[in-house]
Amino acid sequence: MTTTNDTIFALSSGRPPAAIAVVRVSGPRARAALEALTGRVPQPRQAALANVRDAATGEAIDQALALWFPGPRSETGEDVAELQLHGGRAVIAAVLAALGRIPGLRMAEPGEFTRRAFEHGQLDLTQVEALADLVGADTEAQRRQAFQQMRGLLGDRAEDWRTRAIEALALVEAAIDFPDEGDVPKGLIARALAIAQPLADEIGAALTGAARGERLREGLLVVIAGPPNAGKSTLLNRIAKREAAIVSPTAGTTRDVIEVHLDLNGYPVNLIDTAGIRESSDDPVEHEGMKRAREQAARANLVLWVVDAASADAPRPPQVPGVSQWTIINKMDLVRPQELPRLEWRFKTKADAHFISASTGAGLDALIDAVVEFAERYFTLEPALVTRERQRWVLSEVVQSLAEANALAGQGRGEELIAEQLRLAASALGRLTGRIDVEDILDAIFRDFCIGK
Repeated sequence: MTTTNDTIFALSSGRPPAAIAVVRVSGPRARAALEALTGRVPQPRQAALANVRDAATGEAIDQALALWFPGPRSETGEDVAELQLHGGRAVIAAVLAALGRIPGLRMAEPGEFTRRAFEHGQLDLTQVEALADLVGADTEAQRRQAFQQMRGLLGDRAEDWRTRAIEALALVEAAIDFPDEGDVPKGLIARALAIAQPLADEIGAALTGAARGERLREGLLVVIAGPPNAGKSTLLNRIAKREAAIVSPTAGTTRDVIEVHLDLNGYPVNLIDTAGIRESSDDPVEHEGMKRAREQAARANLVLWVVDAASADAPRPPQVPGVSQWTIINKMDLVRPQELPRLEWRFKTKADAHFISASTGAGLDALIDAVVEFAERYFTLEPALVTRERQRWVLSEVVQSLAEANALAGQGRGEELIAEQLRLAASALGRLTGRIDVEDILDAIFRDFCIGK
């Protein structure tokens, strides 16, 4: 990013053509730019109809709504001007070219508007991350989580945690600096630890939902696995409602991982088809496919183990600790009626057994409903405080430092060591919201934003 003394501009709405296009200008020359293009500056935060002209040539470009937001009461904290134009490509190109010819203005870089909002205290770093998640949300559940975070769900809590950590630190430092002062109360270390221990417990409780929050951002991982030619790819295509995977009667057709992203009743689901798993294979390509299938199953939230209803020797699924696993008895359309009692008896002990026909669609609605219920139970209705790996690592550091402070006190160690651990905890909480020491991660965060945001 270049200096914030620059005045930046960009298209801040969607890709043209569109009914309306929003061009935003932010920086010290935003007012001058608005005057140059429209000949006037409307009352703050009031839309006014204006004729937009190229200041260099005087040529009329469009008729638009102009808005003026003097800083710091603006999205970026700086002076901001907006033009709501007709959304044709030629109109947008002409306005951007006219802005580019005004001295002191330049095109914004990706994420620069949001970065300026962060640097001027309009957003903390957790809200910046939430804004990126909100823009990238594909499902209703992702939108809800990102919106709650953008409204300060984690950031406000982190500021409260930081205040309490600093309060505990101040008590310890008072005990260090004024050990013999009569007006300094005794038992300051005990009072500090009475703050630090519940704080560690509270943050630890927030971390228990971290996996759930991160998974909602990325999507529930549902892996379709099983022996060759059991109908896994047909099942994937049937759920995805398109031909995402090649289907063939030849066993071993699927050699690599095929992934489809779905929105199931508002929940993001990554459905993965894998190569057939069998006891042995001389084909090195098939062997690699089975290796990847096992790896995917090991990291899944839910494995759908698909077996052929007509196969008497279908292999048992590999047991993976912590991974939910359902048995999907496929090809029920090929089972003769007199064989149904035997088949039902064979799988009657399996609580999560589903009888389907991927080729005809029989039983698919019930299976999909069960996956949706699984997603609802996994994510629950309570919002997760922690939604990103960075947040999880920082809060883990805080818990570790607070635990170390308590351990040092229990060992009768010096107040200076306890104070240092409390200082580390407060500093880490400052990094979480972006108050201190975050320059090394800012570029990585804003790199993924689009231009104009």
